[in-house]
Amino acid sequence: MTSADRKAMIAEYKDRETIAGVFAVICSATGRAWVGQSRHIDTQQNGLWFSLKMGSSPFRSLQAEWNDQGADSFRFEQLDRLSPDLSDMARKDELKKRAALWAARLEAELL
Repeated sequence: MTSADRKAMIAEYKDRETIAGVFAVICSATGRAWVGQSRHIDTQQNGLWFSLKMGSSPFRSLQAEWNDQGADSFRFEQLDRLSPDLSDMARKDELKKRAALWAARLEAELL
């Protein structure tokens, strides 16, 4: 790979469209659910699963359930995706509203 190819790939990565959204982490064994929001919904699961596997998740109740039930008991679901046309302020407000709505619907804990 040449330097120019590498720079082009980096530029393409930085210019990609990111999709914000709301997600749920659900424990199949217990039925417990957690709802969160992300500015990068497509990559959220990787980061979340990594922190849970390392035992370093900032979400204590989710980490405790993960430790008790094991990784195979959990699934990640994208619940809502926002339009990329929203301004940063509108996106932030909409994410907050939709996360609260989904948490109420699923009787889930907010992350």
